[in-house]
Amino acid sequence: MIKMSGISPEIKSKLGLVQVYTGPGKGKTTASLGLAFRASGRGLEVLMIQFLKPPQDYGEHLAAEKVPNFTILPLGLDHMMSKVPKEKDIKIAEETLQRAKEEIYSGKYDLVILDEINNAMSWKLLNPAEVVKMLKGRPDNIEIVLTGRGAPAEIIEYADLVTEMNMIKHPFDKGVKARVGIEY
Repeated sequence: MIKMSGISPEIKSKLGLVQVYTGPGKGKTTASLGLAFRASGRGLEVLMIQFLKPPQDYGEHLAAEKVPNFTILPLGLDHMMSKVPKEKDIKIAEETLQRAKEEIYSGKYDLVILDEINNAMSWKLLNPAEVVKMLKGRPDNIEIVLTGRGAPAEIIEYADLVTEMNMIKHPFDKGVKARVGIEY
């Protein structure tokens, strides 16, 4: 077993990029969780803010409780089981963006994941220009990851890394429902 203690200044000095995981395929949140796990293992402080996921029994919430230096804030509404009124959705998304800005600007975190923020922008719940403005004003050496389908052109242009997940085949096509421990 490899044990790391503390964070070296060299690691922190190389942080500060913006990464985007987008596209219609499965794996965007999962990829960001892998990055969170790796960063936490190196002693980085990690925060995941979930825009469109409520505080329910998701596997990542249970795992984060066991991983040092890793916090998840599920601040969204339940889009899987119910229809959400657009006005309420916009209000919650804007409040979540404000909370994200406060947390990013606090300097407490080395890596901040804005889970499903791309969906919030593509659904017109958030203005991409406001998100870019928030990203431009952030403190140095804070790595940011934006996940979700439909990343707007402004976000793709601003980002340092963009990965598109494409679906070639999915068990949903055969009627397999989301499974505990795999999809959530």
